[in-house]
Amino acid sequence: MTVTLKEIAQTLGLSIAAVSRALDGHADISIETRRRVVETARQMGYVPNRAARQLRRQKADAIGYILPVASPRFSDPFTSEFIAGLGDELAGLPFDLFISTHQPGLPETEIYANWAQSRKVDGFILNRLKENDPRIALLNKHNIPYASLEKCAQSKTGSFVQVNNAGSVEKLVSHLVVKGYSKFAFLGGPPELVIHQARLQGFKNGLKRCGLDIRKELLAATELTSASGRQAAAKLLSKPNRPDAIICINDETAFGAMQAAKDLGLVVGHDVAVTGFDGVQASAFTNPPLTTLDFPVYQVARQLVQRLVTQIQNPSEWPDLPPIEPAITLRASTGD
Repeated sequence: MTVTLKEIAQTLGLSIAAVSRALDGHADISIETRRRVVETARQMGYVPNRAARQLRRQKADAIGYILPVASPRFSDPFTSEFIAGLGDELAGLPFDLFISTHQPGLPETEIYANWAQSRKVDGFILNRLKENDPRIALLNKHNIPYASLEKCAQSKTGSFVQVNNAGSVEKLVSHLVVKGYSKFAFLGGPPELVIHQARLQGFKNGLKRCGLDIRKELLAATELTSASGRQAAAKLLSKPNRPDAIICINDETAFGAMQAAKDLGLVVGHDVAVTGFDGVQASAFTNPPLTTLDFPVYQVARQLVQRLVTQIQNPSEWPDLPPIEPAITLRASTGD
């Protein structure tokens, strides 16, 4: 038997109009009421006429997330936690989540343009921003809503959630200097990435603050994967005056760096310290456990969804949020 809006309204003690507007995601219905209506509709087995609803509202009732890499990496711990946050936040909202990967050989912005022009999605979640990001430029040009992890030169006010990358890396370097480490290497990512630039700057600030020289031969840039981290770290650790501490741009790169150290017969946490960034769950279960700068990836993803949905439902400028402060999680990979 088909469930109607009237039956949902009677169950919740609301008007039919309020239930309809809640399911349509109108901003004049509170978030809590929308969640209650969506959950009740789901439990009762209500199936909306999606095509008619989209045509009526000129909305897709969906948001998009395109992995900013040329090959699928859904098993990457950061990506897994990030997507889980997106999906869980949308579970109580009248929006679907469309996920795809960037296809090699095509301009990076083409899939964004196609999705937006075909009204497949109402807005995008972005991460791995570049300093001058063509995706942001495209979305700004066509007035398409987005919410991003980090900000770049073109970011609109209130469109991002930012992490204190430089300040947290600087503090981590200072901690390791106090522990007696003195020959530091930085294992970064693609130089155009916002997180590479910010975390490298924090690394340099930390060394300068502690009176240590920055050795250019110990600054490396690679892809944000364990395989590339392993390869790059092996080169750093094979130098005549090898580093005794490697600060890695993310946890995945650090996993590879630890394996490179083991390949060379070095004891991680004794012969060489290795640190990561992100605080993914897997970092607690490496051997040895990884010291990392931990920020709540899952919760940040949920926050980005909230930011984007708010923009879609009420297009206007929203105030910037204060940067998230990562916590230094000290573990055995630095002898802690």
